[in-house]
Amino acid sequence: MKHKGQKIQSFICHFYLVILTIIAIFPLVWIILSSIKGKGELTGNPTGFLPKTFTLEYFRHVIFDLGFINNIKNSAGIALVTTLIAIIVAALAAYGIVRFFPKFGSVMSKVLVTTYIFPPILLAIPYSIVMAKAGLVNTRIGLIIVYLSFSIPYAVWLLVGFFKSVPIGIEEAARIDGANKIKVFGTVVLPLVAPGIVATAIYTFINAWNEFLYSLILINDTSKMTVGVALRSLNGSEILDWGDMMAASVIVVIPSIIFFCLIQNKIAGGLTEGSVK
Repeated sequence: MKHKGQKIQSFICHFYLVILTIIAIFPLVWIILSSIKGKGELTGNPTGFLPKTFTLEYFRHVIFDLGFINNIKNSAGIALVTTLIAIIVAALAAYGIVRFFPKFGSVMSKVLVTTYIFPPILLAIPYSIVMAKAGLVNTRIGLIIVYLSFSIPYAVWLLVGFFKSVPIGIEEAARIDGANKIKVFGTVVLPLVAPGIVATAIYTFINAWNEFLYSLILINDTSKMTVGVALRSLNGSEILDWGDMMAASVIVVIPSIIFFCLIQNKIAGGLTEGSVK
């Protein structure tokens, strides 16, 4: 009787989760289906779910005619550079905090993460003034610097937990075998915290890819716009083509979803290991 009750409870929980999943993914599925509908279907039958005719014309128009391919390159380049620099700096900083400044470093890492307390809109004007004085407005380098100011503190805070999980005895054994500090860090410590570094890198990349506010404020050249700002510019055009809007939305969202699905196990494993201190 107890076993039967557990089955019923399990069925109810799974059914509930399935319903929530359907509700969560329905907007995305609707956008994808709308982006492959034939010309006139969106305006003629806006509530129609399945397309009557299949076409990739909206994607071709958005990528090639509207120059969205340049925006994709801008976002990918900025996100990759931001992620690479943030991970290198954060890994070195987190390791230094854990091994050389354990007491002061614990307080320091908590202070660093307080940068996330401030809403981005409050820092928009100070960032704009600083970038203008530095001559970095409307440049990809300026945007990368702004992203790094948020990414590095949070990455350091995350990686501190991972480095704390590495036993000091392993490093001491490597030092006895003749390895210097740099070699110990590169060949012993980094492989052990690789899941955490991957999880942090993915989080940093997705945040940089999806960021909108600072890209909108600091970039006004259409050739340097990121995908988020380019998508917003479609909404501001005189004649809004919903097919183009749907196709552009898919281009912006789908890469993050696919990327996340491919490495979600590494993210979960990394965050779990980082929580053990």
